[in-house]
Amino acid sequence: MTTSVDAPYTLKRVQDLIGLTPAVVRALVTNGFVMPSRGPRRELRFTFQDLLLMKTAEALRQARVPTRRIVASLESLRARLPADMPLTGLRITSAGADVAVREAAGVREATTGQLLLDFEVQVSADAVVHVADRLPAAAAPEPDWFELGQDLEASDAAKAEQAYRNALAQQPDHVDALVNLGALLCETARCEEAVSLFEDAVEHGIVNALLHFNRAVALEDVGERARAIEAYEAALALDPAMADAHYNLGLLLEGAGDGQGALRHFSAFRRLSKG
Repeated sequence: MTTSVDAPYTLKRVQDLIGLTPAVVRALVTNGFVMPSRGPRRELRFTFQDLLLMKTAEALRQARVPTRRIVASLESLRARLPADMPLTGLRITSAGADVAVREAAGVREATTGQLLLDFEVQVSADAVVHVADRLPAAAAPEPDWFELGQDLEASDAAKAEQAYRNALAQQPDHVDALVNLGALLCETARCEEAVSLFEDAVEHGIVNALLHFNRAVALEDVGERARAIEAYEAALALDPAMADAHYNLGLLLEGAGDGQGALRHFSAFRRLSKG
């Protein structure tokens, strides 16, 4: 089993060393180009071989080589890569009908003495075709749409929304995808759609305190305070320790003139916050 010692490179380190963004790295993972391990906190961990394969895959992808052929070529390349970084670095080329790995002399870090991951990838589309033709085709796995949605939220809300919808098409009771999609809809001034999303999920039998909490928040945003009170109460019936639900419900009850009910929930909020 690969350990974090065998796979010392984190996602951030990969970005620093070979210049690939986290979104590109995750796409390479979900398409089966590399198979990283998980660290003690479930973070992705990569080997030196993974770095070389990712750099090669990205170069082939930019050359518009089809995914099936990239996967087949990397399978061929994977078998001949060294386990550790050689002192002279590497040059990866596709020549003839194969992918070649050559050492590149004189690679070193002048200022710190540390080894550089200094390798170049030269692409020949014809050579890749020959390699793919001799190897069995590899079917690309279905992406982890939820993780992809999380990665895309900051840069492309529309694509993130579609990724969450794809996740829900695969797994309609994926509560985290429901919650994130609902929040994204509200952030883009579509809270009515978020309410419909959450209520459809409830009608289809999804029982989850966080779902009811977010439904209540969306109902507040569209001015449906009475229904929001009911949604917060549903959340607390499933999870009485949800402090934020007590606080929000207290505010709504106070606004509705139910001082005693508001006090009860504010007291619960203070008690849970201290704990």
